[in-house]
Amino acid sequence: MQISILLLKQIVQLFLMILMGYIMVKIKFLKEEDSKVISKIILYLIVPSVIITAFQVDYTPSIMKGLAVACIASVILQFLLLFVTWIMGKMFHLNTVEYTSAYYSNSGNLIVPLVTYILGKEWVIYGCVFMSVQLFFIWTHCKCKISGETEISLKKILLNINMISVFAGVFLFFTKIRFPEIIGNTLSSVGSMIGPLSMIVTGMLIAGVDLKKVFTNKRIYLVTFIRLVIEPIIALAVIILLGMKNWHPQAENIILITYMAAITPCASTITQMCQVYGNDSKYASAINVMTTLLAVVTMPVFVYFYMKV
Repeated sequence: MQISILLLKQIVQLFLMILMGYIMVKIKFLKEEDSKVISKIILYLIVPSVIITAFQVDYTPSIMKGLAVACIASVILQFLLLFVTWIMGKMFHLNTVEYTSAYYSNSGNLIVPLVTYILGKEWVIYGCVFMSVQLFFIWTHCKCKISGETEISLKKILLNINMISVFAGVFLFFTKIRFPEIIGNTLSSVGSMIGPLSMIVTGMLIAGVDLKKVFTNKRIYLVTFIRLVIEPIIALAVIILLGMKNWHPQAENIILITYMAAITPCASTITQMCQVYGNDSKYASAINVMTTLLAVVTMPVFVYFYMKV
């Protein structure tokens, strides 16, 4: 119950950051279109800093085994939820923004502050495993869906700054290379902006949306129900059936991190990618806000169930 309460407090804080971005646009200190620049900073600077910093920890056999557990669990959940979302997409005729919003979780922006606050900074590395796995899907499957491209370029994937950051972080971890304190602290400080800036961008976009249409749009509630209820239930059922909590001495926390990463609100990256590739970023941000608002209830509830089973 204590973890659920801590989680609730952190989600409320993030939602208040959305409100800040909303107010900044409404009082005309910023323009809605200014968010596109911030989105690029998040995608190409802040996320890489988060990933590299997470892997700047001491190599130990226990951590190595924990990373393997997190990786296997992350891959299983990603493919499972992709299949579930595909079925939901066929059943309810989800469009591109709805489909990607229902599938992709906001792990990149939420899991670092949530894990740091709830379990401690030393556990963030396990959350980055899920983020890394999801990044591969984002820059292949998600990018093709949102941009309308039909071909996947392996070269573009491997040379993407976020994937390069994953490879760099893993390389530094295994070679036990640690940055000088001044560089490490700089990357850590930049990475710490991921939660606030992502939420502020969302708020800035929402400022240009007719909120009445958001709250009366039945499709948004459908996508929210898939993302926050159906997928968490199925993911938890698989975790139980496969006995993932017994895979490692610290598996309860490691799988908890992976599970939280999978059940967060829809990814802010969807909104940012829609901006970059000219898709419906306002609709994406509306779904993001709705899922973030209702996740205040759903995430603590499902984490509570996780701790009890």
